[in-house]
Amino acid sequence: MFRRSRSSQSVRMHNPQLERRLIRNRMSLALVLASLMLAGLGLRLYELQVQRHDHFVTLSQDNRVRLRPLPPPRGLIFDRNGILLAENLPSFRLEIVPEDVPDLPQTLDQLSRLIEITPKDRQRFERERKRSRPFDALALRYRLTDEEVARLAIDRFQFPGVDVRADLTRHYPFGASTAQVIGYVGAVDERDLRNAAEGTYAGLTEAGRNGVERSYETELRGVTGYEQVEVNAQGRTIRVLESHPPTAGQNLYLSLDIRLQQATEAALGGNRGAIVAIAPNSGEILALVSEPSFDANVFVGGIDGDSYRALNTDPGHPLFNRAILGQYPPGSTVKPLLGVADLASGQPLGAGGIYCPGYVKLPNIERRYRDWKHSGHGHTDLHHAIMQSCDVYFYQLGLELGIDRLHDTLTAFGLGRTTGVDLPGERAGLVPSKAWKQRVRKQSWYIGETLVNAIGQGYNLATPLQLAQAAATLARRGQVLQPRMVRAREDMASGQYVPLTPVPGTPVPFGTPGQWETVIDAMHAVVQSPGGTAYGSGRGAPYAYAGKTGTAQVYGLGSEEEYVQENVAPELRDHALFLGFAPQHDPAIAVGVVVEHGGSGGHTAAPIARQVLDAYLLREAAP
Repeated sequence: MFRRSRSSQSVRMHNPQLERRLIRNRMSLALVLASLMLAGLGLRLYELQVQRHDHFVTLSQDNRVRLRPLPPPRGLIFDRNGILLAENLPSFRLEIVPEDVPDLPQTLDQLSRLIEITPKDRQRFERERKRSRPFDALALRYRLTDEEVARLAIDRFQFPGVDVRADLTRHYPFGASTAQVIGYVGAVDERDLRNAAEGTYAGLTEAGRNGVERSYETELRGVTGYEQVEVNAQGRTIRVLESHPPTAGQNLYLSLDIRLQQATEAALGGNRGAIVAIAPNSGEILALVSEPSFDANVFVGGIDGDSYRALNTDPGHPLFNRAILGQYPPGSTVKPLLGVADLASGQPLGAGGIYCPGYVKLPNIERRYRDWKHSGHGHTDLHHAIMQSCDVYFYQLGLELGIDRLHDTLTAFGLGRTTGVDLPGERAGLVPSKAWKQRVRKQSWYIGETLVNAIGQGYNLATPLQLAQAAATLARRGQVLQPRMVRAREDMASGQYVPLTPVPGTPVPFGTPGQWETVIDAMHAVVQSPGGTAYGSGRGAPYAYAGKTGTAQVYGLGSEEEYVQENVAPELRDHALFLGFAPQHDPAIAVGVVVEHGGSGGHTAAPIARQVLDAYLLREAAP
């Protein structure tokens, strides 16, 4: 049996049919597996060679070709007479391509032995590196000196991925005189990148941070170009393969007259405050001064922490543009505006006048609302009420018109709302109404509040720009033009000069030509008739002009208290204000003046305004 068993097993093991079947099965399995593998390889090759062809070509090109941005030159800024106010000066910067540097920390240490590299430079470089691609060239130092450039040139072979590039640096020739108007440029930050299309700031290191530089950033910035360059293993350029030049930013011509700007700055005489001068017939701003100011050049390329803290903690607040951000009670400067409304009301107080005993007393109220002249003005009409700034007249007018009509009158002249000037951050000021008080303070309006608001006190707030705009509207007899700082743009490439047209606003909806002239004649008496509150400053002027003084309280007085400036701390003294225009019948310039804690508008602000008018009109008349 044993032999039969072995024989049977041998037959089974040497069965040819079985062996062929096994071989066929194994070959079929191998063929399927091979086919699947080939199919997978084919799909992968298709993906790499067809679907992702462009991607891998780009990666391959990056091994030897770099796309280098070509930053455009920033547009220049000129005054109305073509005097350069913001320019680009040639300089050099030190750049590093991180992926081409074998040991970045060591390289930074070695470079710091050749030139000065501050901790701030390193911090800024690290911030830029974290948000940039490894092959982007990043600036480590700006404004290298000639000596530093020479040192780097000698040892350049020791620093792969490090290069010195020619650059343009912003410079403001007039420094602090134009800082509040032009602003300055600062380092491009996350906000700039987030708010602009991708690639907008490629190759650019600075963006407008304030003033015209910020408002017209798009026009001044230009469009970045690029070039494809072949580089060696150290990142050095071998040749340029393709180039697309940048488009330079546009030049801007401001309405500002730099000579008047400097004369206005001098007229303010170191006082804290602001002055704005406007050309009434175009709305162009001729001068805009806020004091104290600062040198905008310290911000170019980055300001150090100590310098910034010094500016930020200065008690004079030099970074604060008082001309468009400062909000002050307008005081008696609102009286000519209300005078037009008085005449247009149909029942004007000015028709028969009123008697001013030096105060107004409301029924059932003990408080007396006093005039600035305690003995009173006697019988007073509108002409003398404006000329001598009679408070009692305008207390009575406020009662006649009511707070809401006072609100409508002042807003018609542009108070309580932004003017639309092409400078960033303008504030609206405030003109109160019943609805405003209920909405904001959840309180009813009191009749006594109407009286103090009728003389520009109470809740009223206005900016120096709004005062100048109101003066320009008076000069135009109710026609409104939006104030603006830029008067023209110029394309660098073509040289095409494109003037900007005046933008009209809503005219003052009341007042006949005769009524306007009545008020303006009274304003003329303010400065050029004996008894006018600013006669001392207007006397002897070789031209006729019109104006109105204002004195705004900084803190409240009791009804029986008397204001004596010498007994008041300087920081609590009244603000001095003035608005006016000249010449009276063919206006060329309108001004708004605020002198912080300057005391009387007639004694402080009006003489300053006269200096500004002289600087413009008498210079213009000179041969």
